[in-house]
Amino acid sequence: MWKILGKEAIYIDIPETWKQRMLELVEDDEKGKEFKSILNASKVEYIFNSQTLEHTFFIRLEDEITPEQIQNMADVVLDTLKASEVPVVEIEENVQRYQVIITNYHEPEIIGLNKTPGMSSGQVFMPIIKSLNAPGQLNQKFRDSGF
Repeated sequence: MWKILGKEAIYIDIPETWKQRMLELVEDDEKGKEFKSILNASKVEYIFNSQTLEHTFFIRLEDEITPEQIQNMADVVLDTLKASEVPVVEIEENVQRYQVIITNYHEPEIIGLNKTPGMSSGQVFMPIIKSLNAPGQLNQKFRDSGF
């Protein structure tokens, strides 16, 4: 069975379980209250890398969050997880490696209903295409001819 911060969870519920457990474990001081308010408004994503057996929790912040608030969030996460008496991720009683990434980077969407303006697939790859025949680029046929 998978456990996230001491609470059993199935794979698809891991990000929400982690978020709820963090909200429960964080102290109610000034930093903790700010952390809770930002975390409540943020999206938490989870990825398991089966090659490295590492679990990654992404806290996706809104653009208006300041660098000072991000630093505060990092401090609260670090302090809370250090003080936690239970492992962050445990699978069948084996403690797992994990990392927490706090970011406000938003991947542009190239296709779909929520496509980011100016990010059609042609526009995204155009700089690469233009660089292949831009002035100053070495001609492949000339290089292979022995000169």
